[in-house]
Amino acid sequence: MTRGALHHVELRTADLGMAAPAWDWLLGELGYEPFQRWDDGRSWRRGEVYIVLESAPLDGTHDRRRPGLSHLAFHAGDQADVARLWEAAPDHGWSRLYADRHPHAGGPEHHAAFLEDTERFKVELVAR
Repeated sequence: MTRGALHHVELRTADLGMAAPAWDWLLGELGYEPFQRWDDGRSWRRGEVYIVLESAPLDGTHDRRRPGLSHLAFHAGDQADVARLWEAAPDHGWSRLYADRHPHAGGPEHHAAFLEDTERFKVELVAR
């Protein structure tokens, strides 16, 4: 264990059945493996870090532009890996963000793909 390293992230969804396939595809592409499964949630693990997707106990919607979590950023491999994920994402429940500035929406020296799921959770897939 590395002190200060991320242990896990827990995301709450309004519709687990709708959200889980998109996250399953993306996390699988990034090297995460299914870890746990229960009626109201799923988790995926890579090394010591795991990501949980769980049904929210309260109604409401997520808005990444309000106070709270903006997005998760993942190392996604090389530029070809990022391009492949960008192309495949819409077929797996993800919308492309900033297409007019892709792959440099984060700046001219930053190569990444920005995606959003149906509940507007945003991910950034960064090329090394």
